[in-house]
Amino acid sequence: MATHDQIQFVHQMEKKFRKLSYNWIFFFLMMITCGHVVKCIPPEDPIKCTGGSDYSNCTITNSNEAELISAVANSTMAKKKMKVATRYSHSIPKLVCPDGDQGVVISTKYLNRVLKIDASAMTITVESGVTLRQLINETAKAKLALPYAPYWWGLTVGGMMGTGAHGSSLWGLGSQVHDYVIQLRIVSPAGPDDGYAKVRVLQTGDPDFDAAKVSLGVLGVISQVTLKLEALFKRSVTYITKNDSSLGDEAAVSFGRAHEFADMIWHPSQKRVVYRIDDRVSITNASEASNGLNDFPGFRSTPSLVLLALRKTEETQESLGDEDGKCITAKITTTALKTVAYGLTNNGNLFTGYPVIGYQNRMQASGTCLDSSEDEKNTVCPWDSRVKGLFYHQTAFSIGLSQVKDFINDIQKLVSLEPKALCGLDLYNGILMRYVTASTAYLGKQEDAIDFDITYYRSKNASTPRLFQDILEEIEQIGVFKYNGLPHWGKNRNVAFQGAIDKYKKASEFIKIKQKYDPMALFSSDWTDQILGLKDGLSIFKDGCALEGLCICSKDAHCAPNKGYLCRPGKVYEKARVCTKVQDTDKDVLLNGQYWDINPVGLINESPSH
Repeated sequence: MATHDQIQFVHQMEKKFRKLSYNWIFFFLMMITCGHVVKCIPPEDPIKCTGGSDYSNCTITNSNEAELISAVANSTMAKKKMKVATRYSHSIPKLVCPDGDQGVVISTKYLNRVLKIDASAMTITVESGVTLRQLINETAKAKLALPYAPYWWGLTVGGMMGTGAHGSSLWGLGSQVHDYVIQLRIVSPAGPDDGYAKVRVLQTGDPDFDAAKVSLGVLGVISQVTLKLEALFKRSVTYITKNDSSLGDEAAVSFGRAHEFADMIWHPSQKRVVYRIDDRVSITNASEASNGLNDFPGFRSTPSLVLLALRKTEETQESLGDEDGKCITAKITTTALKTVAYGLTNNGNLFTGYPVIGYQNRMQASGTCLDSSEDEKNTVCPWDSRVKGLFYHQTAFSIGLSQVKDFINDIQKLVSLEPKALCGLDLYNGILMRYVTASTAYLGKQEDAIDFDITYYRSKNASTPRLFQDILEEIEQIGVFKYNGLPHWGKNRNVAFQGAIDKYKKASEFIKIKQKYDPMALFSSDWTDQILGLKDGLSIFKDGCALEGLCICSKDAHCAPNKGYLCRPGKVYEKARVCTKVQDTDKDVLLNGQYWDINPVGLINESPSH
C-alpha cells in the first residue's frame, strides 16, 4: 500500500509533466500553423541489409522493364525468394520481407517514369514505382485527374495495387485505385523455355486481371500500369464538427451518398465527429480565384526536437497512468488541428474561411515532408524511425454499411463505461472513417463499407502494456470478429488477419492463379502464406503476446500479470479476450473449471463475470 507521502509525490510529478506537455503542445500548435515554410530531410530508404550499408547483397534496383525481367530470371534460376519494395513507404506487416537471409528485395525506386498520357482516351501509363504525387501532377498537366486516391503522396502505383489502398467515396467505381486500372504488365517466374521470367499483359476482361489488381505482391512484379482518368475538376471542402449521437445513422445511411469525397474523423471520448463535406464543382462554375490547397499537418516537416518532446510526454503519461493528462493533451491537439482547418488554405498560404475550393490535384492528397534537402535530421516526416518520434500501432478494417451503426454503438457503449479510454486516439487525429465500395478484385472489398483507421500509442518495450489496453483490444476484436471486418492488407497486427482470407468469396480462385504464376512460390513468404491461409503460425503464443497483437490472450501469461494486466472477457463483446488491468481485490483464480474471486481471507464466491 502506497503511503500518503508517496501518493502526494506522484501527484506533484503528474502536475509537472502535465505543465511540460502544455508547453510542448503549444509549440506543436505553432509548428503546424507555420509548417509550410519548413523543409526537412526525406524518409530514408526502407530497405536495410544485414552486413552494413552496401545494399548490393540483398537489393536489386532496375531502371526499366528489361532489367526487371533479368532480375527475376536470375533469382528464379537461383531459386531465391523475392519481394518488391518501394521508395518511401512500405507496409506495417511483413509484406516486403523475403524469407531468410538469402532472399532479394527488388526496388522500384528507379521504375518511376510516366510512359504515356492519352488525352483523348483519358488514360495514363506509368511504371509501377511512380509515386501518387507524380501521378497526380502529371495528369493535371494534361488537364486530367485521377478521381480517387489515398491521402499520402509517398505511395507508389505498384504499392497501392499490392495492398488495395484507397481514398473515400461511395460514388462511381469507389475510392480504390486498383478499380481504375485498365491494363497492367507483370513479370513472374518461369521455366527455362521462357528464359526463367515471363511478362504477362493483363487488361479488363482477362480471366486473371481481377487477381492481379490486388495481389499482395505474390504473383510477381508489376512493371507498368494504365489507369483510366477523368477531366480535371475542382473540389469544395468544408469541415463541420457535431456531437456523435447520430453518427451511426448518418455514417451508414446518408452522409457518404450525399457527398462524393466524404469522410469523418471521430473523437469518441470527446463525443465529437468532424464531417468532411467534400464535393466536386465544375471549373466553369468555380471562381477563378479559388485555388485552394490541402497540406495536412500530419504529413508536414516537423522538428525532431518537437517529435521527441511529444513522444516523451506520451511516454510519461503512459508510465504514470495519467489518463487526465492524455485527455487534456488530446483536446489541445484536436483544437489545434481545427484552428488550422486541417491544413487547408484558400490560396496556398492562408485559410480565410470555408468552403475551400481548389483543383483536384491540389486537394486530393499531400505530403510536403517529402520536399526536402539534407539538414542532419533536424526536421523529418513525423514517423521517421531515425529520430525518437512517433511509434504506434495501426488497426484498420472495413465494416459493411449494414453493420456500421451497430459497430459505432458498441464503441459508444465502451466509452460510456470508460469515458477517458480513447483520449489517446486523438493524439493521432482520432478514428478516420473512409468510404469504400465493393470491388471486382478477388482480394478487394467485398461490399460497400466504411474503413475505420485507428492509430494509437505503442511502447518501445513489447512487454509493456498501454493505458486502456483492454479497450483497444476489444475494439479490434469487435470490428474483425463480431462484425467480420476486412483488414487493410498494408496495416494491422497479426490478430486482425486471423481467418481473414475466409471472408473473400473468390479466395480459392486467387490461390489457383498464384500457383499458376509462381509455382515455386518465390514471391511468397511465411507471412503471405499465413494471411492467405496456406500455412499456420499467424498467432504466436508466448508470454506477453497479446500486448503486441501477436495473439488473442487465452491465459494471463499472454498479457502482463506482473504489471496487473490479466486476460479477461470484453466489457461489451463478451467473446473478446483482452488484457485488462485489475486491482488486487479484483483478481480471481480458475479452480475446477470455474473462476473464483480472491481476497486476503481466501476464496469467497464464484465470479459472475466469467
